[in-house]
Order: sequence, then structure tokens, then C-alpha cells
Amino acid sequence: MKLVLVFVLVAIPICCYASSSGCRAMDDVVAQTINSSVSVADYQDVVKSYAPLPFDKKAVSKLKQCFLDQSEETLANVKVMVDAIYNSKDCPQSA
Repeated sequence: MKLVLVFVLVAIPICCYASSSGCRAMDDVVAQTINSSVSVADYQDVVKSYAPLPFDKKAVSKLKQCFLDQSEETLANVKVMVDAIYNSKDCPQSA
């Protein structure tokens, strides 16, 4: 499970070239991932076009459950981290 989380966190800087006011889909997935009021089933609906295979769905469920198991403080810190990545000098934003 930790490996899946690492892959997702590594993908954020890669996707940031078109994200955070550039790629609404990526922003929405990140927001839904760290939102504790979004259930696993609702989250699967959000990402169903990105994870259509059965083993993808299982991984997505485990990923979301990992975030649901975290405290609100931890989720707020993840949001701060994502914002820091988007606003870093290594993540240029398109004009």
C-alpha cells in the first residue's frame, strides 16, 4: 500500500506541468483523494475513467482507504504539501 501511495505522490510533480489551474481533472482527483467526506465508492466514480481495470479499482480503493484512515491534521498537511509542489520553482505553471 505504501508503494501505491509513493507512486501517486511521485506522479503529482509530473502532472503539475498541466495542473493546479491548468488541468482541472488532476486538481479534482487530488482534492477528492484528500477529502475525508468522499467515500471509497464515490472516489471510484471520480477516477473510473483513469482506472478501468479490476486490479486498478482494487488499488484505488486501497489508496482512498489509506487517506480515510488518516487524521484531519494529516490530510491538511497533505494539502499543504501538494500546494507547495504546485508552487515550487521546479513546477512551472503555464500562463
